[in-house]
Amino acid sequence: MILEVEQLAVRYNEVPAVQRVSFSVRAGEIVALLGSNGSGKSSILRAIAGLTAPSSGRIVFDSRDITREPAHLRAAIGLTLVPEGRRLFPKLSVEKNLRLGAYARRDLEEIERALTLVFTLFPVLKERRSQMAGTLSGGEQQMLAIGRGLTAKPKLLMLDEPSWGLAPKLVTKIIHTIQAINASGVTVLLVEQSVHRALAISHRAYVIQTGRIVLEGPGRELLGNASLQKAYLGI
Repeated sequence: MILEVEQLAVRYNEVPAVQRVSFSVRAGEIVALLGSNGSGKSSILRAIAGLTAPSSGRIVFDSRDITREPAHLRAAIGLTLVPEGRRLFPKLSVEKNLRLGAYARRDLEEIERALTLVFTLFPVLKERRSQMAGTLSGGEQQMLAIGRGLTAKPKLLMLDEPSWGLAPKLVTKIIHTIQAINASGVTVLLVEQSVHRALAISHRAYVIQTGRIVLEGPGRELLGNASLQKAYLGI
């Protein structure tokens, strides 16, 4: 297992957002966390990334207990979060945003290889490498956010709603890109509002409801179970 989450709980002002959630991610997998808005999915990712302190529980990444480690140390050992809403530096160029993703890396040749990979996955970013990030379209900004995550050389890439606000055609491109990233050897933990697409590409999925895991199984198995989708996902 590259990631093990054990009895994780998160509270905001004494209000529970995540309630004793346990799950795991194997190296090489795409694992999806699914559920309605407010179910606790993003809170789980933020706790894993070190941006939100859990009230209890344990997080083990690559055989290392990181429960109390600061976010920058987690990023340095290969745990990368691409947050919902992109969170780019709008007044910096595309290339500078990408290079900031590699801020903890020292091997210049490896950084250049990472940039080449990003430009291969997203050719439009190469065309716009000198353009200010804030002037890109929504789809291009999402590509840049994912690309910035990749330049950090993640062992586990966590994607929080990567299709947020995108047209259907762009959603399809992003989903295919996630598969390509995974095929290159990067493990993916995915929170995604496009449930059918997420289940179609996921090796396994967990369904979250009111801060608890209520269902788990292979992605395609859940995709084919209409009654479960209706009961827990509202589709």
